[in-house]
Amino acid sequence: MHHHMAKRTVADVVVLSDSDDEDNVGARGGGGALRRRSASLIENRQVPSTIADTTVPPRETLECRSFWKAGDQFVIPKALTPTPPGTLEHARVHPKFLHSNATSHKWAFGAIAELIDNAVDEIQNGATFVKIDKIDIAKDNSPALVFQDDGAGMDPDGIRKCMSLGYSSKKSNTTIGQYGNGFKTSTMRLGADAIVFTRSTRGGKSTQSIGLLSYTFLRRTGQDDVIVPMIDIDTSSDLPQPIIYGTPEDWSTNLDILLKWSPFSTEDELLKQFEDIGTHGTKVMIYNLWLNDEGIYELSFDEEDEDIRLRDENALDRKRVVSVILELRSHISYRFRHSLKAYISMLYLKKLKNFKIILRGIPVEQFNIADELRYPETIIYKPQAAAVEYAATEIKVGFVKEAPKLPVCGFNVYHKNRLIMPFWKVTLGGSTRGNGNGVVGVLEADFIEPAHDKQDFERSSLFQRLEARLKRIVLDYWKSRSEAVGYHPYFSAHKSKRTATPDQPPSDDAFNPSPLPSDKISQGGPIIREISLSKGTSSRTVALPPPHMRNFTGVRSNFQPVQLNPQPVQPQPVQVIPQPAATESGDNRVGESAYKLSEENIQLFMKCEEYAKNEAEMEQTVMNLEKELEEAKSKCAQLAMLVDAQKREMQQV
Repeated sequence: MHHHMAKRTVADVVVLSDSDDEDNVGARGGGGALRRRSASLIENRQVPSTIADTTVPPRETLECRSFWKAGDQFVIPKALTPTPPGTLEHARVHPKFLHSNATSHKWAFGAIAELIDNAVDEIQNGATFVKIDKIDIAKDNSPALVFQDDGAGMDPDGIRKCMSLGYSSKKSNTTIGQYGNGFKTSTMRLGADAIVFTRSTRGGKSTQSIGLLSYTFLRRTGQDDVIVPMIDIDTSSDLPQPIIYGTPEDWSTNLDILLKWSPFSTEDELLKQFEDIGTHGTKVMIYNLWLNDEGIYELSFDEEDEDIRLRDENALDRKRVVSVILELRSHISYRFRHSLKAYISMLYLKKLKNFKIILRGIPVEQFNIADELRYPETIIYKPQAAAVEYAATEIKVGFVKEAPKLPVCGFNVYHKNRLIMPFWKVTLGGSTRGNGNGVVGVLEADFIEPAHDKQDFERSSLFQRLEARLKRIVLDYWKSRSEAVGYHPYFSAHKSKRTATPDQPPSDDAFNPSPLPSDKISQGGPIIREISLSKGTSSRTVALPPPHMRNFTGVRSNFQPVQLNPQPVQPQPVQVIPQPAATESGDNRVGESAYKLSEENIQLFMKCEEYAKNEAEMEQTVMNLEKELEEAKSKCAQLAMLVDAQKREMQQV
C-alpha cells in the first residue's frame, strides 16, 4: 500500500448483472502474491478511468465522531457515478441510509446483542463459541470491537447478502429488510466502519472472503451509492487463487480500497486475520467506534478488564447515596443497562448447550432470575385471538430474594429464547408503597412479534391483552404474598379500593402507554405521572384536568380526580373548582413515621430511576404540553386583545 499516494484514481464502476454488485470499484494495483496471480490471468487489459480523481486527506476518520450526529453534512459528489450497462438489478442506496437505518438501535448493547444472535443462530451449523473482545488497531492505536464465531462461515454469495444493501440478483429475490438487515444496523450503530473475514466450505469448495462496509470510505470519497469492496479467494487447493468476478483489475482495486480504509496496511497483514479463524467461521471487526457528546468512547473498556460497559451517569454522582440505592445499583435489574456481562448473562432463557459466549476472554455464566425467586408460582397463560390457536406459555412469578429491602420489579419477556424486554414494569412499580414491589417474573412470549431493534414488542392487541393480564397477575400475587415476604401491612391499606380490570385490550388512542391504577389516585399528593385515558374501563374513570391546570409533572396536587365505583350506589357529582396555580393544598398525609420517611426516600430514588429511563418520552410529553401551554397563552392574549378592542368600542359608542 503506497501511503504517500494521497491522490488516487478510482476506476469506473464495473458491475455484472449477476450477484456481483459490490466488487465494482477500481484503482491501481500494487504488490502481493494473490494480486500478482490475479494480474497474470489477463493480458494487461486496462480499465478506463472515468471518475474524477478523489483527493483523500491522510487521516481516515470522519469529521463527526458521534453516532447521533453522523448523518448530517454528507458530502455531495460533483458528478453522479455513471451506472454501467446491465446493472438494472442493483438498488442504488445512498450511504446516508446506512446511518438512518442504524438509528433503529437506541441502545448500543441492543446492537451488540444482534451480532451475538447471528453467532447463536450458527449453533445449528456446529458453532461452539462466540468471542466478543476489544483489540487495539496498530494503524492509529484506536480501539476496535471484535465478534468471532466458529460457525459455518459465509461463501462469496453469503457475505454479499450479509453486507450489501438492497442486494438483489437473479438467483435470490431479496431486497432490503428481508436478508439480515440486522448486520448493517448493528455494526453501524457501534462504529463507522466494519470489516468482515469469513471462511466456509460449500459443496467441496473452500473459500475465504473479506468485505468492508465503511461509512468513512463512502463519505470521504463522496460516493452516492453504498459500495462494499470485497475480495474472495478459493482455498480448495494448496495454492490459494483469487476468485475473479468482473476483471482481475477489479479484484486488485478492491484489495487497494480494503488496504487504504481498513485497519491493515499490507496484503499479508490482511490475510493474517484468517489464521485464528480455522477452517470455518466469521470475524467481524468494528472500528472507528462512536464517541459520545463529551468526545469520549461511548463504550468503556477500561472500567473492568472482563466487561464492556456503557457509562452510567448516576455512578458519576459523587454525592453520598443511601446504602439501599447502592445495593439497588448492584442488582442485575440495574446493572444490565451498563454492564454487557450482566446483559449477556440474561440474554438467552434456556442454557445454550455446548456453546460459550466469551466476553473478553471469559465465558459468561447464564443467569435466569426465575431460578432464585422466593414463593415462586407458575401461571399458565393462553393467548386469545380470533380464529388463531396459540400454544399456552408459562409465566413464572415470585419475589426477588432481596425483597422487601430492594424495590425491584418487572418481567423478563423472551421471544424464541431471546430476551426482548428486561424487567418490564407492567404496574407503576418503583414506589415502595405501590403494590407489586419486589415481584418479578419470567415468560417466553412467542405469540407476539418483536420490534426492529428486538428491545420491544409490536403493540398488537395480543400484546395489550398480555400486559393487562400481567398487571392482574402482579396485583393478585402481591395481595396474597406481600406480608409473608415482610412488607409492612401499611402497604395493603388501599386494597379495598381496588377494582377489578376486565381482561380486554385497551383502546389504542392512548397518549401514554402506562395507565394509572385507581388505587394510586386515591392517595392524594401530587401524582408525578401522565394519566392515560386509554385504559379507563367501565369500573373506573380517570379524570384529566383542563390544560391550564396541567403542568409537565402530571397533575397538581390540588386537583382531586373523581373516583367512580362500579357499585349501584349513585356517586355524588363532585364540582371541580379550578384554583389559581399558586395555592397548593396542604399535605394531607398525617403522622409520617421515620420508617415511612425512609420508605419515601427509596420511593423518590426509584422515581428518579424511572425518569432517567423514560427521559425521551418525558421530554416529548414536556414539549407537547409546552406547545399546548403556548397555544393557550396566545389564545389568552388574543382574547385579551379582543376584550380590549370591545372595551374601546364600547367607550367610543
